Amino acid sequence: MIITDLSVKRPVLASVISLLILAFGLVSFDKLPLREYPDIDAPVVSISTNYTGAAAAIVEQRITQLIEDRISGVEGIKNIISSSEDGRSRISIEFNISRDIDSAPMTCAIVCHAF
Repeated sequence: MIITDLSVKRPVLASVISLLILAFGLVSFDKLPLREYPDIDAPVVSISTNYTGAAAAIVEQRITQLIEDRISGVEGIKNIISSSEDGRSRISIEFNISRDIDSAPMTCAIVCHAF
């Protein structure tokens, strides 16, 4: 029997077979493996400051803590990592993927400009 004859004589059966084929195709498409993920670099801005001759506790209190407090108000920040050493402070700010990285350094510079 030809498929067209079956579709004309038994339309419900043809509809059910079509829906089964469609469901099988959707399930198969969902199970397809993804070979490569795109390279996405997280938008990160780093701030390094030098305070020559100062102890780590002083650098933490007078520089690192103040910068962290001011930057924490910037929207789109995912993570802030900081470290203070003798005479040096480093702060890394990781933004959400949706954040425009080109405007992030400008925003941080405006926020920190009060120093």
